[in-house]
Amino acid sequence: MYKVVISGTGLFTPPHAVSNEALVAAFNQYVADFNAAHAVQIAGGEIAALTESSAGFIEKASGIKQRYLMDAAGVLDSRCMAPRLPERDNDVLSVQAEMAVAAAREALQRAGRSAADIDMVIVACSNMPRPYPALSIEVQQALGISGYAFDMNVACSSATFGIQTAVGAIASGQARAVLMVNPEICSAHLNFRDRDSHFIFGDACTAVLLERADLATAAQRFEVVDCKLATLFSNNIRNNFGFLNRCDERGIGAPDKLFMQQGRKVFKEVCPMVGEHIVAHLDSQAIQPGDVKRFWLHQANLSMNQLIARRVLGRDADTTEAPVILDRYANTSSAGSVIALHLHHEDMTAGELGVLSSFGAGYSVGSVILRKC
Repeated sequence: MYKVVISGTGLFTPPHAVSNEALVAAFNQYVADFNAAHAVQIAGGEIAALTESSAGFIEKASGIKQRYLMDAAGVLDSRCMAPRLPERDNDVLSVQAEMAVAAAREALQRAGRSAADIDMVIVACSNMPRPYPALSIEVQQALGISGYAFDMNVACSSATFGIQTAVGAIASGQARAVLMVNPEICSAHLNFRDRDSHFIFGDACTAVLLERADLATAAQRFEVVDCKLATLFSNNIRNNFGFLNRCDERGIGAPDKLFMQQGRKVFKEVCPMVGEHIVAHLDSQAIQPGDVKRFWLHQANLSMNQLIARRVLGRDADTTEAPVILDRYANTSSAGSVIALHLHHEDMTAGELGVLSSFGAGYSVGSVILRKC
């Protein structure tokens, strides 16, 4: 069995930064238009008036201050409130593949590798552009990689599950190196007309290059000490969009075809689940939580991360121990924890430990213990 290292990471950041204030202005305009158009029904008690949002409410509820979007104009248009991403011809590189290629190239460059060194490509993210052909195979072709590729989806935990899958392939000798990519256009499945969630997500793409430790030459490398995954079925985070929607016209355009969650239940149930998962994982490797230099946690909600870190460490973690990137990027689903790793690792020295952890719909939780080489 071969030892495995992460030898490179990459990040694609979309071109449009959208502040809470800009998002709120569009949402509140929608609220004003809706309430004016339904004034009679509201006065008669037939429907409830919509409530405005505020930048202060968003930051207090989530810790988010802005997000990056693939398209801002459509989202900030109160008559549209969705990204405008025109369909491309089938022979043109898809939007998500374009994002993936950009992040992948940075990961390859950091690892000192080329397409010829890669045997396997995994695209792991919350939403794919189509059922088939696989997005991963499109990315594989665009980069000129031989071998094989496949897609996988474990919602916000997709990156850690993808890393475990890559580690298994490399450790067993099936692949020398694996490119694992997380292209997330979360804005496309977000209901920007829902006050409780219109601010949650942003868009981004990350890439992780994993390879045999004995072949790696990159200056910055992390040995994968161990991976641990767990799932537990829950309806508290759900998106019912799918190919069967056309089979029942009553559901077309319904709110459940976009992101939905019962936030309080998610907070109450997921935080202890993740905290216990990480503690048990460290214990299985005879590692004390206090010996971990850095926790790169899924970036969904600041309070969630603070509570999870407190459960693991037995005290509050500072932002050096548990870096925060959701204030700038918002929740980018599977990409979030990898963004934290990508931006906050170069100060670590040989032998120091870190934990990459993601969690979300499913429920699903994954953790990867890393040691700086």
